[in-house]
Amino acid sequence: MKRLPIFFIFTILLAFASSVLAQVTTQTPPPVIEEDSDVLTIESRLIIVPVSVTDGEGNPVKGLSKQNFTVKEEKKSQEISEVSTADKVPLEIALLIDVSSSTDSMFEFEKETAAKFLQNVMRPEDRATIFTIGTFPEMVQSRDVSTQSVETIKTIRPTKQSTAFYDTVSAAALYLKANAPPKSRKVIIAISDGEDLNSVGIKIGFSRVYREIGDQMNTITTKDLQELLLTKRNEIKVREQNKTLTKIQDADTVFYSVNPAGSSLAFNKISKFGQSNMQRFADETGGTAFLPKFLPINLKSNYENEANLKSNTATLEAIFRQLAGELQSQYLIQYYSDGVFPENTFVNVDVDITPKLPQGVKVRAREGYFVKN
Repeated sequence: MKRLPIFFIFTILLAFASSVLAQVTTQTPPPVIEEDSDVLTIESRLIIVPVSVTDGEGNPVKGLSKQNFTVKEEKKSQEISEVSTADKVPLEIALLIDVSSSTDSMFEFEKETAAKFLQNVMRPEDRATIFTIGTFPEMVQSRDVSTQSVETIKTIRPTKQSTAFYDTVSAAALYLKANAPPKSRKVIIAISDGEDLNSVGIKIGFSRVYREIGDQMNTITTKDLQELLLTKRNEIKVREQNKTLTKIQDADTVFYSVNPAGSSLAFNKISKFGQSNMQRFADETGGTAFLPKFLPINLKSNYENEANLKSNTATLEAIFRQLAGELQSQYLIQYYSDGVFPENTFVNVDVDITPKLPQGVKVRAREGYFVKN
């Protein structure tokens, strides 16, 4: 068999290798896999909910821990990160004192009792801001310590003015939102009957209604006219109530009130609506609307007046003791919300006790918050 020359074999191998190399170099190179340097993070909102737990007699229930509470946000359970007590968090109080003639009968002893309350409940790190509820909101003292607050209260005098209740509560909420330190406990305490005849929204709404009804006066009966007027005025009041409540909730503030009108509400529809203002503000923010049963102190008998005043004083002092007890023994629940909501959405929150405590125990906490991204 005749062998091929070595040079010829080498030439064939070289040609084959060149062909393979050409195929390899002309193929599309595989894509380069790069590691993603961007890390996806989800920001959670820290939510702080002040909670009051009281027994059947209104006394604070102490000694509870994180294991005793449950929190649901829009019916979805949330993991509680911490439950702390009130002594670790500064307190910001906006005290609102009604100076209208509707609260004139016991004005001085209301001021005196409110001053004692601030002395008892405030610590060196706490601050009070004082507003009067009159024709317009008036801040008579910006954030200050208890000693100065007591002196300011002494200077307040009653008037015969109409009341801008909604505007004053709104002003207090906006002030706390803008000036209270972060993570402080913010509360509004209103000593008022809750009636409003002079807030801007009320006056504008009433004027518009009177103009509208004026055009119908010649076409409807007097009875129908009165019913229409009442309906329209109530619609305006409810609208202003809703707007004010939104400002309180947006400021993460708890609302408390003490109504000096007492049992006279049973005879006055306007007074009933005033109390309903304060009751709703308290219910939906986790506070309390106190309605004491005061006895009359304008009787013909001075002896009866003095006895009733003594009884009224004891009643009011008991209310402020209860209020002080609640503020001093609040629990502050902290959790990081895992919900995703658009900004300014109101998120419903439900706080409860587990296991269930004895019958009569009440848990009060705000019913939700507005999302702030």
